[in-house]
Amino acid sequence: MADERKKQEELDPKEQGLEDEGEESISRIFEGTTGESEVLAQKDAEIGSLQDRLLRMAAETENIRKRLERERSEGICFANESLMRDLLPVVDNLERALQHAEGEAGSGGLPEGVQMTLKLFLDVLGKYGCKPFDSEGKPFDPNFHEAMMQEVTSDHPENTVIKEFQKGYTLNDRLLRPAMVIVAKAPD
Repeated sequence: MADERKKQEELDPKEQGLEDEGEESISRIFEGTTGESEVLAQKDAEIGSLQDRLLRMAAETENIRKRLERERSEGICFANESLMRDLLPVVDNLERALQHAEGEAGSGGLPEGVQMTLKLFLDVLGKYGCKPFDSEGKPFDPNFHEAMMQEVTSDHPENTVIKEFQKGYTLNDRLLRPAMVIVAKAPD
């Protein structure tokens, strides 16, 4: 019996002061209901803010991915730009050789060989997106033409390209080299 009494004394909350703690915790719960709603409102606001940040970060990541993909495809598309630019003087010289050979009789099969070489060269450049554009008879466009001189004439409208010194080329619809041209000027 003494053992049972000891067990009850050990478990008696009044003697251990646990009864007061229980009442305090219950009163804290009831007192905290108004504070709890404020805490919940703050947490909801914080969650909303975090969701907004997450959406913004996801959108920014998607934009970066699209930009990198676009830059990669442009890099592939225009990777040969410097090579194409270096090959254009070769095309120009082949065209000059043909112009010079037209004036001479008895040049044999040389002009035909140069013509075939030039055609093959232009076909290869075209295969990779490099194409010449015509300028003669078109209005002068400073984005595509480089005016070497102006010629006073009444045969053509003002600011029209009369003659082309050097052909212009585009690479995948982007200017690779402007055409060097003579532009018409109206007489005074």
